[in-house]
Amino acid sequence: MKKILFVLTSNDKLGDTGNKTGFWIEEFAAPYYMLKDAGHEVTLSSPKGGQPPIDPSSESEDAQTESTKRFYNDKETQETLSSTLQLSEVDQKDYDALFYPGGHGVLWDLVEDKDSKEIIESFYNNNKPVSFVCHAPAVLKNIKNSNGEPLVKGKKVTGFTNQEEDAVQLTNVVPFLLEDMLIENGGEYSKIEDWQPYAVQDGLLITGQNPASSEKVADLLMKTLS
Repeated sequence: MKKILFVLTSNDKLGDTGNKTGFWIEEFAAPYYMLKDAGHEVTLSSPKGGQPPIDPSSESEDAQTESTKRFYNDKETQETLSSTLQLSEVDQKDYDALFYPGGHGVLWDLVEDKDSKEIIESFYNNNKPVSFVCHAPAVLKNIKNSNGEPLVKGKKVTGFTNQEEDAVQLTNVVPFLLEDMLIENGGEYSKIEDWQPYAVQDGLLITGQNPASSEKVADLLMKTLS
């Protein structure tokens, strides 16, 4: 059994649009249940602690999967989610791996969050896998390796594509385009067709393209931990 720390956004504001955002429920539920069902222990955290906001768009009928349906019928997991640890209280020594679900919320808090930055670098520098899906690779924007260069430099990465951002009509709302940022930071970015499951791994770094990729990321993480 391994101990995995999930980090979820605490931000519910979609920029200055007046609309709500948060984390994408499928990107939390699918990896959470895969890891738990395999016997691993999952701890949930967020910058502010407590209940992290769920992106309302991820609760729409067409966004539902077997994992999200399971979550809506699972009072115990809902209770666990309502009381996430505050990220500042987390110590990487207590965990074996790191997983960041996405959702647009991360773009406005976790990207710049000091505790998030420290925890990712601490996990990575202590030879522990770090994994991110959909918009979550955005939090790698300011993460450095031990040489002080961008962590993604020269590494195989993926994440929510410019075309997918355009499809959800948020290209002019997001603070930056994830695909562009990963390339600018020296990442070896790749992608496949919009909305198709795709994940890549480069050593300890695992990234997935979109919500449909969350199980692929969790699967790569479990193989790395085994």
